[in-house]
Amino acid sequence: MKQTEKILVIGACGQIGRELTAALRKQIPRHCVIAADIQPEDKIGLEVYPYRQLNVLDKEKLEALIAEEKITQIYHLAAMLSANGELNPQAAWRLNMDSLLSVLDLSVKYQVKKVFWPSSIAVFGPDSQKQNCPQQGITEPVTIYGISKAAGEYWCKYYFEKFGLDVRSLRYPGLISYSALPGGGTTDYAVDIFHHAVKGEPFTCFLEEDTALPMMYMHDAIRATLELMDAPADQLLVRTSYNLGALSFTPKEIYEEIEKEVPGFMIRYAPDFRQQIAESWPQSVDDSQAKKDWGWDPAYDLKSMVSEMLSKLSVLS
Repeated sequence: MKQTEKILVIGACGQIGRELTAALRKQIPRHCVIAADIQPEDKIGLEVYPYRQLNVLDKEKLEALIAEEKITQIYHLAAMLSANGELNPQAAWRLNMDSLLSVLDLSVKYQVKKVFWPSSIAVFGPDSQKQNCPQQGITEPVTIYGISKAAGEYWCKYYFEKFGLDVRSLRYPGLISYSALPGGGTTDYAVDIFHHAVKGEPFTCFLEEDTALPMMYMHDAIRATLELMDAPADQLLVRTSYNLGALSFTPKEIYEEIEKEVPGFMIRYAPDFRQQIAESWPQSVDDSQAKKDWGWDPAYDLKSMVSEMLSKLSVLS
């Protein structure tokens, strides 16, 4: 990455945003990575500075920030996730869709070199292939989050083809991190379970024990994002969003792996509305296109992820 880049991370206080901001600041000078989020400054933590409070739906303030800082790359991470989105569909659509269109419009206007925008396995639906769901699999989302991501993928492709804007995207699976609390997604049980385990508390899972879903350790997700953004543009054949795979497991399987290191840890299952969402998604995805185009290769398996999560959270708690 060139030293002259000026990067804006929108949604920098979220689960992905904090770790991505830190990773970018290891590549270029700290002051060249501007963190932005709706959170007030006194609630964000010192590690996020330099920081600009921003409501991404305020297009005028977003434009002023891009122009003032002479932004060359944007990572647009702000979104309302699947479970929270179902509680307020119109607000989720407005945040997820209007903010993307503003970012795309302003990126063209100010000649931003690259834009990253995350999609999700939520673009798939009940008729999608359950095992190794292909890159071009059926996308029939059942949540407003998935609908916004499916639409957003084609907006990204449209801006690439019509305006030449270099937009890049990954369909993230469920992401697991020790540095942030759950953010309102259907896969969040796989984060919350670790917090209960290190505290010695029993865990109630909102999915059934045999519900398999694609998952990924956050370190792999951050690395995948940076590798995609560093890849030569002419190698990227997918301009909607790349399938991204690493792990696939059930609540029972991750519980059993945790219980090996935390003997006596207890779990019970109380499925709620998120069970139906989970059942509409694939159990695993085929990410061979990402491997072919830009060399994607995950580093963590279930055992190594569980071990590191427990170790890190034990130190932090």
